[in-house]
Amino acid sequence: MRFDAPVRIAAIQTVSGPNVAENLAIAGDLVAEAAQAGAVVIALPEYFPLISSDEDDKVRLRERDGSGPIQQFLQDAAKRHGVWLIGGTSPLVADAGDKVRNATLVFNSNGERVARYDKIHLFGFDNGAERYDEAETIEPGESVVCFDAPCGRVGLSVCYDLRFPEMFRAMGLVDLIVLPAAFTYTTGLAHWEVLLRARAIENQCYVMAPAQGGRHPSGRRTYGDTLIIDPWGEVLARRAEGPGVVLAEMDPARIADVRTRLPALSHRRLS
Repeated sequence: MRFDAPVRIAAIQTVSGPNVAENLAIAGDLVAEAAQAGAVVIALPEYFPLISSDEDDKVRLRERDGSGPIQQFLQDAAKRHGVWLIGGTSPLVADAGDKVRNATLVFNSNGERVARYDKIHLFGFDNGAERYDEAETIEPGESVVCFDAPCGRVGLSVCYDLRFPEMFRAMGLVDLIVLPAAFTYTTGLAHWEVLLRARAIENQCYVMAPAQGGRHPSGRRTYGDTLIIDPWGEVLARRAEGPGVVLAEMDPARIADVRTRLPALSHRRLS
C-alpha cells in the first residue's frame, strides 16, 4: 500500500473499568471523535474493554478468535467510520484453559480483519507496595507482526514489549510502531517517554502509544501520557490523563529526510 502523502493518525486514551459495555461505549465515542477529526488510522489502548480488580475477569470474558462482542465492536466501528482501527488489546482464548491471549486486532476501513498480534513479553513487577504478574493469567504470543496500511508499514507491540528493543529490530523497516499500553504510574513516570522516544529514534519511524491514563474504579492508577512521536524523536502530540483523542500527521517526507540525513539503519553491522 502506497504511503506518499501525509496521513492523520489518532491515539485514544481511556480509563477503563469493570463494565465492558460501558467501556465499549466510551471507546466508540472516542473513535467517532477521532474519525470526525480526519484520522485515517486510529488506535485504542491496552485492556480498553476491561480493567478490573480481579485479573481472572478477563479469563471469564475471553472470546474465541473471530467472534464475540468485543471483536464485533471493533469490526463495526472500523466499517461505520471508514477507518483503520487498531484495537488495543482484547482477551482471546488461549491454549491454557485458565489464561487468555492479550491480542491486538486490526480492522481495515471495510471492517475486514487484517492483522492479529499476541503480546509476547509479559509484565512482572514487585516493589513491595505494587505487584503485577501477567503470566498468571496471560499466555504469551510468539510472533512479531507487521501489516501495510494507509500510513505505510506498521509494526505492532504492546506495553511491556517496549523494553525489548530487539523485538522492534525484528520488524524490519517500518513507518509506524503502535504500542497500546496500560503502564503503571510508577514505571511510567520513570521510563515511559524516554523509551518511546528511543524506539522512534533508533528505528527512524513514527511511534503511536495509546495508553490507559488515570485512576480506575479498581483503585489502580495507570500512567497515561498518550504520545505520538516523529522519527527524530520529537513529541508531536500528547495527553497526560483522562479519556481523549491525540492527533498528529504522519508525513512520509519526514521519514525520508531523517533516514537520508542520518542513514543509521543502513549502517548496522550486527544482526
